[in-house]
Amino acid sequence: MNVVLWIIQILLAAVFAGVGLAKLSQPKEKLRDVMRWVDPVPPSQVKSLGAVELLAAAGLVLPALTGIATVLTPLAAVGLVIVMIGGILVHLRALQQQASRDGRRTEIQGAITCAVLLVLAAVVAWGRFGPYAL
Repeated sequence: MNVVLWIIQILLAAVFAGVGLAKLSQPKEKLRDVMRWVDPVPPSQVKSLGAVELLAAAGLVLPALTGIATVLTPLAAVGLVIVMIGGILVHLRALQQQASRDGRRTEIQGAITCAVLLVLAAVVAWGRFGPYAL
């Protein structure tokens, strides 16, 4: 199970490092093509979310690798669970406002993606706080 948790941690870290870097480095107008939900969100909030995701990615892997402050690994996973709950809510709210069929499909896919990432982060939090703590 420890190997499975490591695989999930690395996968989550890669995903969140990628999207976090994109949100930090790209202007909102460029992100709009890929992430429709950014339209009503102020650019500062998009950048802040990118920073949180990047820090969480580091928190999933670095403490466990270094053996320093290993409690940060499950705490980062819990933080991502909270972020993904927010992501699901944002996508569901946007889904209610979408009139086009393509827009609705995009928001449903976004909510499902957030739900899958939420479950994976919850598994890491459970495993690293519980029976497979570092």
